[in-house]
Amino acid sequence: MRDLGLNFSNLKGDFWGGLTAGIVTLPLALAFGLQSGLGAVSGLYCAIILGLIAVVLGGTPTLISTPTGPMTVVATLVISQVIASAGSLESGMGTIIGIFLMAAVFQIIFGVIKIGGYVKYIPFPVLSGFMTGIGVILISLEIYPLVGLVSPKDIIKVFLNLPQAFAQLNIQAVALGGMTLFIIFALPKLTKAIPASLAALIIGTSISVFFGLSVPVIGDIPQGLPSLQIQHLPNFDIHKIPFVLSAALTLGALGCIDTLLTSVVADQITKTRHKSNRELIGQGLGNFTSALFGGLPGAGTTMSTIVSIKAGGRTRWAGVISSIFLVGVLFGLGQYVQYVPIPVLAAILIMVGFDIIDYRGLKQLAKVNRAEGAILVTVLVMTVFVDLIEAVAVGMILSSVIFMKKMGDIGEGKVELFPLHMLKVMKPCNLREEFILPRDLADQVYVKTISGPVFFGFSYSLQENIKKLPKITTIIFEMNRVPYIDQSAANVYESVIQDLKKQDIEVWLANINGQPLKMFRDTGLIPKIISQDRIFEDIFECVRSLEQKFVFEKSKKMTRLI
Repeated sequence: MRDLGLNFSNLKGDFWGGLTAGIVTLPLALAFGLQSGLGAVSGLYCAIILGLIAVVLGGTPTLISTPTGPMTVVATLVISQVIASAGSLESGMGTIIGIFLMAAVFQIIFGVIKIGGYVKYIPFPVLSGFMTGIGVILISLEIYPLVGLVSPKDIIKVFLNLPQAFAQLNIQAVALGGMTLFIIFALPKLTKAIPASLAALIIGTSISVFFGLSVPVIGDIPQGLPSLQIQHLPNFDIHKIPFVLSAALTLGALGCIDTLLTSVVADQITKTRHKSNRELIGQGLGNFTSALFGGLPGAGTTMSTIVSIKAGGRTRWAGVISSIFLVGVLFGLGQYVQYVPIPVLAAILIMVGFDIIDYRGLKQLAKVNRAEGAILVTVLVMTVFVDLIEAVAVGMILSSVIFMKKMGDIGEGKVELFPLHMLKVMKPCNLREEFILPRDLADQVYVKTISGPVFFGFSYSLQENIKKLPKITTIIFEMNRVPYIDQSAANVYESVIQDLKKQDIEVWLANINGQPLKMFRDTGLIPKIISQDRIFEDIFECVRSLEQKFVFEKSKKMTRLI
């Protein structure tokens, strides 16, 4: 029971934390719902349903889950594509709900297969470029509503139609939106006791109603609890499956990243540790239920979570109370919400967009490695103008290639190739000062040492390095400092060793670690190419074996002479 947060040890703090989070969430939920194209109430349904289920079943007790900027941007683009294909929102609603449900299922699957811990491996340039791109999209889509116009859903058309838009702008909407931006920007400098977005919402709506401004407003929204969207059961033909899967995967993956990043922030503040995979399952169940009732998909929200924690929220009760407060809004304030001006909500979302942009990453562009800077810019541009999931995929591929290149370069600097007699420089305690092998023969035995993991990025260097060998009879691969080797590198080793054997050069292995030894066995290099009697746990045992071989062959030669 305590694990579910069903205890009263911090009820007062949780009450104020949840209430404050609910107040902060209200204007954002309405704004995100309106932007998506499903209506303001869809954002409210998400904040209530996802917020309640995720906090009770998830792995972060202090997390507040609501519609978020990144999730809403993706959802908006998906909805616009479905409407363009179906002809109307009503005709495409089944496909939209189907995508939202499938995205939630992906989140549950990610949690079940324990993929939550892998989010930390997303490189900073990829994440920075992606989040900045999301911020740019959110700001761009709200420029038109800010000036009293309907925004194109295609981001390219947003920029192409800007000259025409400013020729038709609504001066009253511009003034109201500008005032809202000023309040959100200036109020926190005066006091943090009142959430700036909520104050801007109330003031902007009051001015619009009092002066009878001619600006677009939200309009009627349903009051009372939401109902199951049974009439909009998922219905899409086989030709739409690739689009549905791609859109659902994008939403599901983004929801996971968005949530887990917020969970990390919550951990840092509360000095706790969240359960990432349980959190993904809770988010999936919450988003699944939200979709059934016509709500937007959402995720853990940094702003509402921090506000809740700062106000005293420490257990799951804070999230429960936040949802209860929003239910009260549906019953008590719904009749007033219809008068909220759209330019006011647009201004609120524009400020959210600016908050999403990763200024730290942009500032570091001129200072960091050019390749990493190029990845950030590439992901940013592709996020805005191409496709979100393709942007992340390209960013991850480029990051992997650059990482392999860097590791390969580092590996090249840690390769040593020297004749056996130079081994004395290391002065091992168990090696004689002099070899039994004569100097001329010792010079025909080379030792090759490598430090660090060996993978496909280093394979070419391995082949090129071997070509530098002088005329020798034996080479010892000393692998004590190689903790890992991948299949590509193992196959390169096999090719190199076969080439050496064709040149009548014997190959011996020494100090080989467990994983490389297993990889060599799995790929057949041992014992097919290198026999077991050429593998030694210690390089000095390898040297002694060479000496014994020399003594044996010398005595054999002497016997023949006699």
